[in-house]
Parts: sequence; C-alpha cells; structure tokens
Amino acid sequence: MSNRSFMQHQAILDLIQGMARITRRHLQDRGITQPAMIGIHTGGVWVAQRLHQLLQIEPPLGQLDISFYRDDFTRIGMNPQVKPSQIPFAVEDRHIILVDDVIQSGRTIRAAMNEIFDFGRPASITLVTLIERSGRELPIQPDIIGLEPPLADDEHIRLQGPDPLILEISGAPGNRGDA
Repeated sequence: MSNRSFMQHQAILDLIQGMARITRRHLQDRGITQPAMIGIHTGGVWVAQRLHQLLQIEPPLGQLDISFYRDDFTRIGMNPQVKPSQIPFAVEDRHIILVDDVIQSGRTIRAAMNEIFDFGRPASITLVTLIERSGRELPIQPDIIGLEPPLADDEHIRLQGPDPLILEISGAPGNRGDA
C-alpha cells in the first residue's frame, strides 16, 4: 500500500514547540535544573535536536543506536546502517530526557534504557515521544507525548526527515515494533 502524508514540517515543528513547553514544566515540577538529553537514532535524534535547542540544555545531545540492544534482533534482523552511540556526558546520577519519534510496543525504549545503563545509572529518565500509538507490549509509558493519532492496527506511522520533517502513515503490514 502507499504512504500518505499525515503532518508536514511546520506543523511538526509547532508540535515539538508545544512538547518543549510541557517538558520544561515537567522538569520544573520535579526540581530538575540540569538535565541531559539523548535521542534515539534516527527520528528520535531529529526530534531531540529541536527540543535540545528549544530547552537550551547545556550538555551536548547524546545519540543512541539501539540496534544491538533490541530483544527482537533475531526476528527483525540487523539494521544495515548501525551507527555507534554517542553519549558525550556522564550518565551517572544525571537526569536524562530520552527522546524517540514513535512509541508503539515499548521495545525500542527498553533497549535504549538497557544501553543507557551500560553508560551508568541515571538519577531519572523522562521519556518524551512525538507520537504514541497503540500496540504496547511492555509496560513503558511516555511522560510527554506530542500526539496520539487514531490508527488502525495495520497502519504504521513513520517520521521522515530530517529536513523537511514529514509524518507518513502506511497501511502495509510490517514490523510490529516501534517505528
């Protein structure tokens, strides 16, 4: 089946701006003043880059490629474009904002947290996601959500980018993991 556009660049940037306001308030409510941010490769990094700038976070943006940490590695196969993770700050006792583009099963987030813990034990992890959709397989819930579009079980949503950012919906059945 063909892809159809769900949201265009400027609307996505507006959505991220709203997410930044909610994230700022979330951090203030918890007394978190010096968080660090990590984006999950690739779409999560695109969203995180914009959030990082809007929130004026001091430590450089970290990036995770969780391909080797997925528990469904044998089922989905190797990602042909595995990139090394880069976390340019100490994770130990730090408040982390973890950013992904789409959460569905929760397996990508679980893998990301496993990798983060290989770098150290954070004080907390705040999960921020652009899109939340049904299909959770693990008890992982985002703290900040940009949008929760109504999607059929056989529909998938994917962030294309980085410039311009476009959210596309596809009706083709495929991997039931996070986009």
